[in-house]
Amino acid sequence: MGELRKPRFYQASIDEIRAGETTDVYFVRTEQIIREAGLDRHVRAEFSIKGLPHDYPWAVFAGLEEVLALLDGLDINVRGVREGTVIRPHQPIMEIEGSYLSFARLETAILGLICEASGVATKAARIRTFARDRILASFGARRMHPAIAPVIERAAFIGGCDGVSVVKSARELGEDPTGTTPHALMLIVGDTVKAMQLFDDLVEPGAQRIALIDTFEDEKFEAIRVAEALGDRLNGVRLDTPGSRRGNFAQILREVRWELDLRGFQHVRLLASGGLDEREVAALYDYVDGYGVGTSIANARTIDFGMDIVEIEGRPVSKRGKMSGGKQVWRDPATLLDVVLPLGKGPEDSSPVSMLNPIIENGTLVDPVPDPHALRQFVLDQLAVVGGEIVPKNEDD
Repeated sequence: MGELRKPRFYQASIDEIRAGETTDVYFVRTEQIIREAGLDRHVRAEFSIKGLPHDYPWAVFAGLEEVLALLDGLDINVRGVREGTVIRPHQPIMEIEGSYLSFARLETAILGLICEASGVATKAARIRTFARDRILASFGARRMHPAIAPVIERAAFIGGCDGVSVVKSARELGEDPTGTTPHALMLIVGDTVKAMQLFDDLVEPGAQRIALIDTFEDEKFEAIRVAEALGDRLNGVRLDTPGSRRGNFAQILREVRWELDLRGFQHVRLLASGGLDEREVAALYDYVDGYGVGTSIANARTIDFGMDIVEIEGRPVSKRGKMSGGKQVWRDPATLLDVVLPLGKGPEDSSPVSMLNPIIENGTLVDPVPDPHALRQFVLDQLAVVGGEIVPKNEDD
């Protein structure tokens, strides 16, 4: 056996990320060659999506604020789309212009920041589309490394979730954390009704009284018992029934709704959770008032961005399979459809708007970063246009 050592956490610090210690080693070696050979050049490098998972028609761009924090103070120019923008493959969404060595070592970190956050925001936006006007809460904290919980839940919120469960994440967003009751409480107390009575007696009045009703008995009977015990103080019941016991989840929810309404508890909302994805969210819409979605949002497939140099010292250049030179994306505000043209060339129609706009000029941020609530509303406004492009398909199909 090796020498015993004290366990530790393995996440990189912010200073280590900014110093480029989370970069791929080939960038370190590339830097060495360019520096020692005196080959540093002024470049234009663009970021675009190579492809989307599962034939998604669009994605939601997220993670830009952290990219700007990473690039803060560097002598570069950055153009890009607004965070929260609905984007499509094979068109630039961000561009960095400056000395290559000024940002070369940060490429890995930049891609990591936008690939994961955009994947989460995209999945949340897809589920938001099928949840329509129902409550949608992010319950995915236990499916991620805790160090990045605020990152993931910020992206989920921007993508359209109404609330997040992690205390720090909610605080960063200026929201109250969203949550109900766990099976652990029910098991330790030994009875669902007694557990909810203790919750009602001891937890601050502002917290929603939402009972988890599938720990011990049939859901509809537990719902009746809790509703009769708490009356008007009961805000809702949550069904987290595992797949092995679920059967027809829609029918279970329908029965619970029927029994509660029959006894005058129309005010009690029904919330569903437990392995939900687009198809389940769409199928349960008529029977629930809200959803708690964890794994499918927190563990969403990343969006496959890449960075490519398209200009060196003002001369268009590119690798195979890429179009060289600076570009501008022009969008029709009514349809959110785009056309990509060479930089400096505008569309014949005057209605499209430019999407790649200055964000950093000569190392200075052009505008303040938007509030997450404004970004979320921006996403929701776009979903009203593009939401009909998707179907309720689960990722394992």
